[in-house]
Amino acid sequence: MGAMALAIGTFAFRFAGPLLRSRVKISPRTVRLLEIASVVLLTALAVTTLMPSGGSQFGWALPAGVLVAAGLAWKRAPLLVVILSAAVVTAGLRAFGIH
Repeated sequence: MGAMALAIGTFAFRFAGPLLRSRVKISPRTVRLLEIASVVLLTALAVTTLMPSGGSQFGWALPAGVLVAAGLAWKRAPLLVVILSAAVVTAGLRAFGIH
């Protein structure tokens, strides 16, 4: 039941955007701040992904995959290319024994 409510809410937000676009005016400054906030959020996500969690040892495979993904995202590669490239780099390094 919770998943259904989440799905309905998600679609409601998606449909509300185009419907309210002409009614709600957002200042250019607010748009710019939201763009900056999204970059900061994604950067924070990348940095926290690089850090070891729990008591695990620091390895080089995961940070290398994240850095490849960040570089491709910086170059505006398609999301699927970014995700697959990061996964291939991480898995490849781990297959060669670099954890």
